[in-house]
Amino acid sequence: MGSGGRTVKRQLAEYLSRRAAGPVTEEEWERLRTSFGASAGYLRRLLRDSGAPLAPLVEGVRQDNFEALERTLLALEGEYEQARSAGDAARQRLCRQAVIEAKQHARWAMRRAPASPERRAEKAEMIEWMLVWLENPEVFPVWVRLRKKAARSTGGGRTADGDEEGSGHDEIGT
Repeated sequence: MGSGGRTVKRQLAEYLSRRAAGPVTEEEWERLRTSFGASAGYLRRLLRDSGAPLAPLVEGVRQDNFEALERTLLALEGEYEQARSAGDAARQRLCRQAVIEAKQHARWAMRRAPASPERRAEKAEMIEWMLVWLENPEVFPVWVRLRKKAARSTGGGRTADGDEEGSGHDEIGT
């Protein structure tokens, strides 16, 4: 997968067009990182933008919106639970590390200027979700369901996309 003057983005697009269907696995991820010499963050961003399905530990924690956050935290909880059942402590640590790194990124994004107060509040809520996941991943699926239900039932607050809660939208509140 040498570059020959091609950009990482182009090399990745060519690779993805030739590979078999299915999620990009962790093994592929490691090969791509080694072959392309790109940072993990940049490569992960390119893979996410490509639309290719990604294994949970490749995709990491998405913070584009609350739906993506929930989906990826639940996927990592599934990986964590499988690792726990198999007695694979190293894999459990990888899942936790993915969430810790995402939480650190969210804290950085919340502190940076010129983030709006709404964006800071959204990041604070996302951090709360990740802290709950880190405290007890097995409880997270129930907690997030209850959190969403409570946000919908309180009304008058703002949802993640700025709609009024209680407006009939099934959104996740902040």
